[in-house]
Amino acid sequence: MYIKPPYAENDLSVLHARMKEWSFATLVSHSNAGLHVSHLPFLLDPQRGPLGTLTTHLARANPHCDALRTATEALVVFNGPHAFVSPSWYSDQQTFPTWNYAAIHAHVRLEWIDDPAAIRDILTRTVGTFDTPLGGSWAFGAMPEDLIVPRLRAIAGVELTITGIEGKFKLNQDRSADDRHGVIAALQRQGTAQDKALAQLMADRETVQPLPND
Repeated sequence: MYIKPPYAENDLSVLHARMKEWSFATLVSHSNAGLHVSHLPFLLDPQRGPLGTLTTHLARANPHCDALRTATEALVVFNGPHAFVSPSWYSDQQTFPTWNYAAIHAHVRLEWIDDPAAIRDILTRTVGTFDTPLGGSWAFGAMPEDLIVPRLRAIAGVELTITGIEGKFKLNQDRSADDRHGVIAALQRQGTAQDKALAQLMADRETVQPLPND
């Protein structure tokens, strides 16, 4: 990923926090058949391995499974909020439009999971992570066993040890504070969920990482 120095995010705790927030990510791998891409929910254990460990699951009917069984490495792409940025939002408008966005690339080493008990654990943790915080009351273990067992046979698990990580948070760091504040205000006025999320991400960084010359 091309990253200009002002946009680089190297704080592992920040990257881990955003990976958990943007947890529905894109798994990319390559085989003799070409590129394979799947969009999947990921669980992150930041304490396992120097850079953390990801876990996900996918349908065995997915052709990507055959490629993952023999893959030695892959890439997981986490996409944050993004938006077009108009020069009309800047104090200094003698410039050109751009696009603000945040993305994290996790380079991973794969381990295939076939064991039904391990797959059941992945599904249980996935439900506990994403359902319970939303007030849901559904429990994987409450399902009849004769419905659970066929589902376990239809799903495969993958554990991904992170071997490298890149973060790009392109948020007008190379503009003045006035320009950045103008972008934040304009995004908030536009009011879409995407715009508000990007405005909040920019505002958060204004608090913790102001430019030294602003």
